[in-house]
Amino acid sequence: MTLSNTSQLPVEVWTSRAQKHMALVSPLTDAFLKRRGLGHTHAVHDFLFTYYSCSPLKLKQWIPSVEEDLVITNQTREEYPWLNDYWFRLDGNLQSLRRERIHSNTLSLAKFVATLCDNILQRPPRFGCFGLHEWAMVYKSSPEAIRHKGHRLRLSPEDLANFVESQKICCSHYDAYRFFTEEARPLNTLNPLFETRLQMEQGGCVHANMDLYKWAIKLWPWVGSDFMAKTFFLALEGRELDMRASPYDLSDEGYPPLCIETEEGRKQYQKEQQLLTERSIPLREELRAFCQRLASLPYTR
Repeated sequence: MTLSNTSQLPVEVWTSRAQKHMALVSPLTDAFLKRRGLGHTHAVHDFLFTYYSCSPLKLKQWIPSVEEDLVITNQTREEYPWLNDYWFRLDGNLQSLRRERIHSNTLSLAKFVATLCDNILQRPPRFGCFGLHEWAMVYKSSPEAIRHKGHRLRLSPEDLANFVESQKICCSHYDAYRFFTEEARPLNTLNPLFETRLQMEQGGCVHANMDLYKWAIKLWPWVGSDFMAKTFFLALEGRELDMRASPYDLSDEGYPPLCIETEEGRKQYQKEQQLLTERSIPLREELRAFCQRLASLPYTR
């Protein structure tokens, strides 16, 4: 199995990229591992390591994409030992991902993701949800069932319920909707299903944009660490916006609330939501193009 336009990266080029990557992600991966060792939690950042299936170590260890070959030396092989594992092959002084390990399921996934990205890019984004999904996840919930029990809610249960009922909930994202409380689900004007993602997801959705990281993880190792890092930090932005606009008081974590229960807060949420969407577009285009190239490969196992 071969890919056209595979590029060779000189040692100084790829090691520079690897060092920059580790410098970017290490503060977050290391902080999570330290918290976990101490039994501590972070209501915002832990989500990126517990909800998504990429381990801190996998995120931290830089690898090339399947479209890149590394010019490697004995010294760099020792410095980057994970480049010698199951996924990689050495051919002379070139280290590359073993393209013969690309499974037919991966090609099918790439085709799905390419279609999903294309649909979202073609569909007008919507900016009227105001992050109400986090509110719907605690609506009429018992104190024991609330996810972030260590943080108080900014409104009383009665005021929170009244606010939710006063709003038009229009969540289009299945993975957010499925965490709504049973009482909140009938309040959603949409009915997103696992099977209808291609038809329902749209670019104004914070979770759909965070999911660029999810799809990158599912396409690991082929998509490479550079793209993984870009989508990780977009997901981090989305998560921070999500939780600032949530009903939780996270001021002690350094996140002043974005009060969507006020008109000013809703306008601010829309503004930040639009900025996140704008930043997601080039990443979604990049993922679509990569998946189209990957999906076009013949399966030769």
